[in-house]
Amino acid sequence: AIFEGKNAVQSQSYGAAARGGATRSDILISDTEINFPKVIQPNILVSLTQESYNKFSPILRPGGLLLVDSKYVDIEKKVDARHISLPMYETVMEKIKKPIVFNICMLGALIGICQLVKPDSILKVLETTIPKDFMEMNKTALDLGFQMGEGQG
Repeated sequence: AIFEGKNAVQSQSYGAAARGGATRSDILISDTEINFPKVIQPNILVSLTQESYNKFSPILRPGGLLLVDSKYVDIEKKVDARHISLPMYETVMEKIKKPIVFNICMLGALIGICQLVKPDSILKVLETTIPKDFMEMNKTALDLGFQMGEGQG
């Protein structure tokens, strides 16, 4: 959002859940001013664990997008949403062999599906937060995710 002139707000809820339970991070991205920084009924839900899927899928806006990792999440409940299940973790382990970039692969898949921001904008942010030695691995993970998500939109 920073490099594309958009507004963004992020909030999270970890609490005791940070020790292994479901955690939640809400992100609002808008071309206009954001007046209320809380997500009540998200348009998009990304679940990388079964527990987060079970806990948070009921709040997804009808007709929204539900993106899950096929290794860790089995879609059990009937949710009125477009379901996309991708082998993000398995792809990262096969191609990069380091699970630390699983989240970056997921981000690439999400922007491949939704085109919320450009991959180059994500890379610019990563360059400001990640040591140079890890940039190539993160770029690869972002590209892998983007390629998986691009055909899903």
